[in-house]
Amino acid sequence: MKPFPFLAPPVRCLIIDEMHDSLLPLLTEIGCFGDYQPTIAAADVPRVLAEGVYEGVVVRSKLFFSADIIAQVPRLRFVARAGAGTDNLDEAALAAAGVHVINAPEGNRDAVGEFTVGLLLSMLRNICRAHAEVQRGEWHREANRGIELGDLTVGIVGFGHMGSAFAQRLAGFGCLVLAYDLHPEKVNRALAQPVSLDELRRRADVISLHVPLTDSTRRMIDAEWLADCTHLRCLVNSARGEVVDTSALVAALRSGHLAGAALDVLENERFSTLTPAQAADLRYLQTHPNVVITPHIGGWTTASYRRINEVLVRKLARFIQLP
Repeated sequence: MKPFPFLAPPVRCLIIDEMHDSLLPLLTEIGCFGDYQPTIAAADVPRVLAEGVYEGVVVRSKLFFSADIIAQVPRLRFVARAGAGTDNLDEAALAAAGVHVINAPEGNRDAVGEFTVGLLLSMLRNICRAHAEVQRGEWHREANRGIELGDLTVGIVGFGHMGSAFAQRLAGFGCLVLAYDLHPEKVNRALAQPVSLDELRRRADVISLHVPLTDSTRRMIDAEWLADCTHLRCLVNSARGEVVDTSALVAALRSGHLAGAALDVLENERFSTLTPAQAADLRYLQTHPNVVITPHIGGWTTASYRRINEVLVRKLARFIQLP
């Protein structure tokens, strides 16, 4: 997409979520004025943008940019998503309106890659469960005999920034790594063996999900998908919770078809809005001895907090073609 003629310094953008304090100085360096309003209500954002003061907006998760909102802000020329996923942006509507989308998967891929290894090890070696037992004054060695990662076949679904970062960190464990991606040429053969999705599901002991949330991946992991995983012991999800049908996951754990799960994301992370069925599924996962759940912190490090800003600003500078 070519930059619009008026996108020359000073460019003005509205920042509607809390960001690392490096963002404003970085924007200033490229001739962009950032209006930092992290406490602005989501409902007020379209009205403020409609005033035509800003060419861009920086968002984390506060607002879903729908076609209706985009129609109200004709002067908007870019949306910068401070993170990897863009599932809170209607990208088709933005593209149709000539609005450029910037995101920053490079900013937190290392954080997600190493965290996913930690999440998996926590489950395989019973780290969280054993820690809780010791806190209660219990000491159970034999009951917590674990499984070595090097003895397993790990399947990675999605070999983009996050999947490849995870594969890099598996390299020292000696496990066989299989990878499926819509673009198999993207798979680094030094890190993983590219295979079809069917083959991955037949062979993998562990499957780790690293796909974006799209119409085609929403609830991709359902009962039928899990039933086709003939050797699967553990499902790992550090991507998006909505990729997994939680009720199907719970059913697989109840039946013993799946031994455990390591989850950094959930299908519904707003606990105050859980339906009775969702609440029941969550209680089961919370009390299962072989399930580890963390609150969507895979990409949440001090380094990635700043690095996301650096990636966004670097991409923005290229978009507005500053020297």
